[in-house]
Amino acid sequence: MVQEARKSAVVGAAPQGASDARSAARAVREMFTSIAPRYDLLNHVLSFNIDRMWWRRTARAFCHIVARPDARILDLCCGTGDMTFALRRQAGKSSPQILGADFSHAMLQRATAKSSAAQNGSRPGWIEADALNLPFPSARFDLVTSAFGFRNLADYDAGLREIVRVLRPGGECGILDFGEPKGAMGALYRIYFKQVLPRVGTMISGVRGPYAYLPASVEHFPPPEEMLARMKRAGFAEATWTPYTFGIAGLYRGKK
Repeated sequence: MVQEARKSAVVGAAPQGASDARSAARAVREMFTSIAPRYDLLNHVLSFNIDRMWWRRTARAFCHIVARPDARILDLCCGTGDMTFALRRQAGKSSPQILGADFSHAMLQRATAKSSAAQNGSRPGWIEADALNLPFPSARFDLVTSAFGFRNLADYDAGLREIVRVLRPGGECGILDFGEPKGAMGALYRIYFKQVLPRVGTMISGVRGPYAYLPASVEHFPPPEEMLARMKRAGFAEATWTPYTFGIAGLYRGKK
């Protein structure tokens, strides 16, 4: 009960040394800038390539929107663009407007380079933007996604309200992020996530802070029932959570 109450009071990401929302956002930006050169490699190695399956599954969950050539889609906290590209592949021959947004310039540089290397199909657009203060008019998008980035926002409720603002009525949201599995799988996962992953991540990246922060950020993140309540308070008429891979990750879906 104490832990649940603490999570309910959580405002947003809390990197070590951050004292307020502004310093938390700055610390997160600096962390992702520091690991950008090895970000893709580390994601695939540390997740045993399961992350690719999670992106594909999330993109398929919104195939009814992605298949529409007139759809406008925003992928928030896009990093190097893996979720953005999964949406683009799901679209197939359709050509919806897909835009990836992130506040880390270093991450967007790599997303742009990956996009330039694409051999066919329309390419996503990219914009450097703060997820808490998006440079878009209200009711602009049919779908807003975020894969493993929402958890790093300095204010979760403000982030949800901004997503609701830029979604058109009837528009949908998909937030893919880590969870905390239960039972025996949860016990094994916590050993890997808290002991093995930080060491391997630090060894490959050469930077310690981000991979010590990762397990702490997942533990800090509100549990599914609390996130669903926050989504409804932010303005989503519908909100659901679907666990992926024993609850190691999961998809929050909302409809405006």
